[in-house]
Amino acid sequence: MKKVILFDLDGTLLPMDQEVFTKAYFSRLAKFLMPFGYDPKKVVEDVWAGTKAMVTNDGSKTNEEVFWDVFSTLYEKDVRQDIEKFEHFYQTEFPKLIDSVQINPYSKEVINKVKEKGYRIALATNPLFPRIATLERIRWTGIDANDFELITTYETNSYCKPNLKYYEDVCNKLGVNPNECIMVGNDVSEDGVTRNLGMKVFLIEDCLMNPKSEDLSEYPIGSFNDFLVWLENDE
Repeated sequence: MKKVILFDLDGTLLPMDQEVFTKAYFSRLAKFLMPFGYDPKKVVEDVWAGTKAMVTNDGSKTNEEVFWDVFSTLYEKDVRQDIEKFEHFYQTEFPKLIDSVQINPYSKEVINKVKEKGYRIALATNPLFPRIATLERIRWTGIDANDFELITTYETNSYCKPNLKYYEDVCNKLGVNPNECIMVGNDVSEDGVTRNLGMKVFLIEDCLMNPKSEDLSEYPIGSFNDFLVWLENDE
C-alpha cells in the first residue's frame, strides 16, 4: 500500500483555465503596482522573467531568492524595498482572483476520504508563488491547509516542476521513497513525470493538460470519484 498521496493544486484540487487565471492575475498585479512607478507592460514581462528563472532553478538558492535576484536586475532602483508592496497585493487583491477559477466541492471530500483511509497527504503545487498566495488558493477549495503535511511554496523550495529533483526533495522532506507515493495531478508533463521515480500517477480529467501530446494510454484518468475507486482497487 502506498503511504503518501501528493496532490497538485491549480487545475486539480482547484479547477481553472490557466490562461484565464494568469491573465486576471497579471492584470490585477500590474494595476496595483502602477502607482508605485512600475510600467504595467514591463512589470508583467519582468515577473515572467523571474518565473522562468525559478523553473530552471538549480537548487543553489530558494525559488524566492532566484526570483528576486532576477527581478531586481531589471530595474535601476532597489525593487527589494517594494517587497512589502507585493505582499500587500497578495493580502488585498489576490483574494479577488477567486472569480477567475472554479470550485469543485469534491476536492474537499476526496481529501477527507483519503485521510480517513490513513494516507498521509501533501500539496505538491508548483512552488512559484509565495506561501500567502498558496494558502489563499487552498482556502478557495474549502480544504483546511492543516490537512496537508507539507505545502510547497517559493520560500521553501529550490526546484520546480517538472524537474525530478523537485519531487525528490518533497519525498526527502516527507521521509519516504518515491515508490511509496501517488501523484494526483492534471498536467501530463509536470505531474506524469513522477512515473520516472517510481510513483503511480492518477490524472484528474476536469482540466487535463497534455502540452506535448504524450500517450495517455498508460495513465488512469478520471474524476475524483474515479480516483477513489481506483485507489480502493489499488490497495
